Amino acid sequence: MEVKAGSPAATSGAHSVSAAETEKWMEAAMHMAKDALENLEVPVGCLMIYNNEIVGKGRNEVNQTKNATRHAEMVAIDQVLDWCHRSGESPSEVFEHTVLYVTVEPCIMCAAALRLMKIPLVVYGCQNERFGGCGSVLNIASADLPNTGKPFQCIPGYRAEEAVEMLKTFYKQENPNAPKSKVRKKECQKF
Repeated sequence: MEVKAGSPAATSGAHSVSAAETEKWMEAAMHMAKDALENLEVPVGCLMIYNNEIVGKGRNEVNQTKNATRHAEMVAIDQVLDWCHRSGESPSEVFEHTVLYVTVEPCIMCAAALRLMKIPLVVYGCQNERFGGCGSVLNIASADLPNTGKPFQCIPGYRAEEAVEMLKTFYKQENPNAPKSKVRKKECQKF
């Protein structure tokens, strides 16, 4: 799981991460995902790490807030901005040196936000085959997209099976916040 010197991440100014760091931070992200699951949210959790410190963390809050943009990564971005404001740090400087650890591949919306914030490295668990923005559906992470920030390095597959199992558990249960089905039943005609 370590990004070696001379790799695209190392030469583009991204931070390298050790196996021990990855294990530590992904364990915490998995706890965030479990918290999301316990709160009837899609089980995605993430941490944003700057100088070996958690400056932002998030879990999905879509059902709780009734706001479809409150994905774990967006919640964490807001926390990083708050942290920067409180500590007097430059958000652009912080984001350019922050590593995101997330249990599921960021969706297209979140990948675009990460790119705009110039996050250099994303370590994630399982792929997001329906909405993935780091290669599963679209590759926002490395595509040639003018005026959209910098491409970022991805390290996929860390604890992927565990992340998939949490997603399966979520989708097996009834989502009380899901919209009601709009399928109409044919009315029986009485003669």
